Amino acid sequence: MSDFSDELLEWYRLSRRELPWREDPTPYHVWLSEIMLQQTRAGTVKAYYRRFLKELPDVRSLAEADEDTCLKLWEGLGYYSRVRNLRRAAQEIMEEWGGEIPSGSRQLIRLTGIGDYTAAAVSSIAFGERIPAVDGNLLRIFSRLSMYEENIKTPQARKDAVSFYEKRMPESTGAGGKDNPCGNFNQALMDLGSMVCLPNAQPLCGGCPLSGFCKVHADRPHRESELPVMPPKKEKKTEKLTVFVIRCGDRTAVNKRPGRGLLAGLFELPNAKGHLNTDEAVDWLRSHHVEPLRITSMGGAEHVFTHKIWKMTGFEVQADPFAEKEIPFIMADAGEIRDRYCIPSAFSAYMMRLAPGEENAGQ
Repeated sequence: MSDFSDELLEWYRLSRRELPWREDPTPYHVWLSEIMLQQTRAGTVKAYYRRFLKELPDVRSLAEADEDTCLKLWEGLGYYSRVRNLRRAAQEIMEEWGGEIPSGSRQLIRLTGIGDYTAAAVSSIAFGERIPAVDGNLLRIFSRLSMYEENIKTPQARKDAVSFYEKRMPESTGAGGKDNPCGNFNQALMDLGSMVCLPNAQPLCGGCPLSGFCKVHADRPHRESELPVMPPKKEKKTEKLTVFVIRCGDRTAVNKRPGRGLLAGLFELPNAKGHLNTDEAVDWLRSHHVEPLRITSMGGAEHVFTHKIWKMTGFEVQADPFAEKEIPFIMADAGEIRDRYCIPSAFSAYMMRLAPGEENAGQ
C-alpha cells in the first residue's frame, strides 16, 4: 500500500499541474476552486478564479456581497446555483462559525452546496484530513485499477472506491497546505485522471505511475477504456426558442428570467417559445409594445444543458426609439450589460451581434 502512495506522490511532485489555487491553498481558496471546478475544466476556471478573488477575497466579503454581484462574477461558468449556494454557505460560516471555515469534513458537509466530494477535498487539501475526495476522476481510476465491472454510478461503487483509496492513502501530518500528503494524494489522483487515465479515450498507460498496480492493464492490455461501466445516457429534451436582439439606438433589451427553474433569476435576451417566422416575430414584438423599423434574421444556434438542448433561431430588431418607454424590457447600454447584468452563455451566439464594444458582454 505504501508503494502505491509513494509512486503516486513522486509522480505528482514531478508532473503536477500548475494551478493558482494550489500556490496558496487556504481554506477559502480551496473551497472556491472546488466549487468552480464542478463540471468545469481547470483551464476555464483559472481566469474566473482570479477575477472572483480580486472582487471577493475572503469569506466575509462573499457573505456581504449582493447576489447580482456574485452572479456577474460567475457569468459564463454556468450552473449558477453553485455561486448562490457558495454565497449562502459564506453567510452560514459568518453566522455559525465566526467567519472561520470549519476544518472537518463532517462539519463542512452541513454547509449549503457542499457534498461528500467537496467536503473531502477541502478538508484534505486545506486541513490535511485523511479522507479520499472521490469524484468522477477517482471513480474512473478505481474502476481500472481494481477492474471494477459494476455500474460506477451507484452508491455502492462510491463506497467501494472510498474503501479502496482509504487503504492506500498516506497518514496525515495533521496540517494542510502545499506539502500535506493527504491533500497531495487526492490532487495527484485528480491530475492523473485529467492527464493520463483519460475519460472517453485510450488512457496513456505508458506514462502512468500506477500501471504496475492496475488490474485491467495487466489482464486486458489496450482495453482499459472499456472501464468504467456507465449506465445508459438519458436522451436530452429539445426546446425551440426564438431569440431577439432588440435595439433602440445604442441600447439593447434584456429581460430578467423567473426566480425558479432553468437559469433562474439571470438576465436574458427576450425570447419566445418555438421557431417563429418573420411575420410571427413581428406579431410577437408588437404584442410586447416593440414597433420594429427593421428586422433581420440572425440564423440558428444551439446550446446544450445537462438535461436539455435549446435549438434557437434569432432576429435582430431595430425598434422605433419613440416607443422605447412602452417596451416592457430593460433597455441597457453596452457598459451596463458588461458590468451589471449577468447573461448566461446560452445566448452568446446572439450576444455577438450587439453593437461594437458589447461583444464580450454575457461571455
